[in-house]
Amino acid sequence: MFSTVLVANRGEIAVRVVRTLRALGVRSVAVFSDADADARHVREADTAVRIGPAAAAESYLSIPKLIDAARRTGAEAVHPGYGFLAENAEFARACADAGLAFIGPPAAAISLMGDKIRAKETVRAAGVPVVPGSSGSGLSDAELAAAAAEIGMPVLLKPSAGGGGKGMRLVRDAALLGEEIAAARREARSSFGDDTLLVERWVDRPRHIEIQVLADAHGTVVHLGERECSLQRRHQKVVEEAPSVLLTPELRAAMGEAAVNAARSCGYVGAGTVEFIVPGGDPSSYYFMEMNTRLQVEHPVTERITGLDLVEQQLLVAAGEKLAFGQQDVRLDGHSIEARICAEDPARGFLPSGGRVLALSEPASDTVRTDSGLAAGVDTGSTYDPMLSKVIAWGPDRAAALRSLRAALADTVILGVQTNTGFLRRLLAHPAVVSGDMDTSLVERDLAALLPEGVPAEVYAAAALLATAQAGAPAAGWADPFGAADGWRLGGTPAWTVHHFRVPGQDPVTVRSRRRGQELELAPEGAAPVRGRIVDRTADRLTVELEGVTHRFAHVPSPEGLWLGRDGDSWHVQTYDPVEAGLGGRGHSGADTLAAPMPGTVTVVKVAVGDKVAAGQSLLVVEAMKMEHVISAPHAGTVTELDVTPGTTVAMDQVLAVVTPEEEQ
Repeated sequence: MFSTVLVANRGEIAVRVVRTLRALGVRSVAVFSDADADARHVREADTAVRIGPAAAAESYLSIPKLIDAARRTGAEAVHPGYGFLAENAEFARACADAGLAFIGPPAAAISLMGDKIRAKETVRAAGVPVVPGSSGSGLSDAELAAAAAEIGMPVLLKPSAGGGGKGMRLVRDAALLGEEIAAARREARSSFGDDTLLVERWVDRPRHIEIQVLADAHGTVVHLGERECSLQRRHQKVVEEAPSVLLTPELRAAMGEAAVNAARSCGYVGAGTVEFIVPGGDPSSYYFMEMNTRLQVEHPVTERITGLDLVEQQLLVAAGEKLAFGQQDVRLDGHSIEARICAEDPARGFLPSGGRVLALSEPASDTVRTDSGLAAGVDTGSTYDPMLSKVIAWGPDRAAALRSLRAALADTVILGVQTNTGFLRRLLAHPAVVSGDMDTSLVERDLAALLPEGVPAEVYAAAALLATAQAGAPAAGWADPFGAADGWRLGGTPAWTVHHFRVPGQDPVTVRSRRRGQELELAPEGAAPVRGRIVDRTADRLTVELEGVTHRFAHVPSPEGLWLGRDGDSWHVQTYDPVEAGLGGRGHSGADTLAAPMPGTVTVVKVAVGDKVAAGQSLLVVEAMKMEHVISAPHAGTVTELDVTPGTTVAMDQVLAVVTPEEEQ
């Protein structure tokens, strides 16, 4: 076994790899950019090396800097994690040239399977069924369009060099093909440095099944069962489980054998995943999609049902050891489900969010594991992938695992950053998910039912109680009435105190409050008046009683306002002056204004001040966390203000441009 290993990654996967290294008594070396100087993986590793500024191209994607960090710290091996350079053949070769063991497959296998076009041709020759699609590499836009016409709509555009859903585009309308090809190339170039695309037939209502394989350098290749990864948004997984309810033992064996053959066809060594697309109505008609030549984000569910530590197995294989077991020794115990917690807002199309983690509580028990890169005080930013952590639950059967995961997500508190935690709980309670009758389009198809109906009235009521208390009027017990800022007046009816609140992405709300004895009468706009009081308040926990019902919140005051969280949902409540905010007026608050939907960087500007534009015309592109968002004209008119250029870093809701309607010119 190695004595020192450098982890060439960040976030939760770096923390997870360090955990196994520590358990094996192996010294760990973390690397970090300026944005991650105080990150959790830096704190938990034995040694940490700065490798550059925040931009990934100058830090986590810099092969010379990573090799230099390994040399300076005496590392004998490099674990690439996933993402960044994990599937980069040049990095694997550079490690070998520097005398470092690359904890992953040979560079030749990475190169072959990293090229989706060559990969399909190779596994097809090995007898593995593949998805119908374009053939040949380096296709031009016109050739891609011609292939799409031959296959027939709808089609899926995919980067040949990528994975994780980045750059993938589902195209149903041939008229939009040119624009979608251009966008897919931009995302592929940004994420992988290679804009080569292929086009495949789109299988309606498909299921995504992947097989975990493990191979040593002595000729042994085994599979560790399958994972169901059909719950996705934007072609990226959000919930994964093992085993799949779709597969019979016979089908599991057949797909497992196909995955083993695919791994053998490229001379694979280490842990890898062979991904299949499966028509939900005919599971026996499965097609090879791609092979991920690395550890997968969802590997913990396989670990939980097999009892294996896959990072440990990677280390042993990289050190030249033989696998200590064969296919006949693999046993699957119970059921495991994982949910990915991401910095994003499901109500705004899963746009990335960001912010500083003000308070954090993550579940852990005999049946629940949390893999996380979070720590209180850490700024998540918008530079890297939005995934923050993973919650993994186990049960003796699928129903028990689902219940355990839903409860664990309810116990997850991440204040200061908008996350998808509440959405995940609702998704796991969806009838189709509970029954196991799901497909990759479920989230898109039923999104409206998976989103909350706005912010609950009790959230604003709790905020009003806190605002009043912080203004000098305790919610319980006697207080000097002349020192209270609650509208109390001698010998008269208490006056209303007006509070103006806003949750980013939600409509503004006004809450009126006035004292009634030791309670406050609260009148949230659009809701029935209630009486409430603060039952208990600590530094990070708030208990309020509203009309006899007790509500408990996590809460953290911050410079931006107040964060409240309950049952897997969190709300950032801001107080504001409606006059200063310009509500109801034009300018920067009217329908003419185009604001940044997420914190990020402007990558494309297609117009200039004075240009006339049509309704729906794309004007700018904002990129954050490897995701592009097109900003379109809200109506026909003229661009009268343009406040950004390519490369401008923007905050959420920052004004980008103003389009004045034609009738006002």
